[in-house]
Amino acid sequence: CVTCAPLATAPSVALHFPNSEVTVMNSVRERVLREVVARLSAAVAPATVLRMPTAPVAREASPALLLVAESDSITAHANQLVDRQLVIRIAVIARGADAFDVADRLLVAAHAALLVDPNLGGLVLAVREIDCEWDVDDADAGAVALPARYEIRYRTHALDLTQTG
Repeated sequence: CVTCAPLATAPSVALHFPNSEVTVMNSVRERVLREVVARLSAAVAPATVLRMPTAPVAREASPALLLVAESDSITAHANQLVDRQLVIRIAVIARGADAFDVADRLLVAAHAALLVDPNLGGLVLAVREIDCEWDVDDADAGAVALPARYEIRYRTHALDLTQTG
């Protein structure tokens, strides 16, 4: 898995194509995800935040917080503006005798970090909690995975995914 905390604080990148007048900035969605990673990383440190991990979290790497973008859908079109709904899942992975306590405290910190400013500094229209479920992984003695899902509503211009609406 790649730790994405350093990526979260990286500024939006502008790509300029040689022999072209085109400059491409990061989409609003990517900027939202980077902001979420930055807020979560600050809230749960020293636990690691992993964005879209592709391998299981090693025993030594827990506790860890996983961030997965589940979906990004269009909810409305009006006047060249597009309303969007990004659903993210965060899951806290903890192991050991106090795994439930550790997972719960990290989820509480992550929740507070996401909702202390539900507009993410003006980048989005709203952040709201959808649900939370408890899951104990019997394959790894003492492992607890505590997932929670959040809806992030944001707006872009219809013709430019880099511009908020």
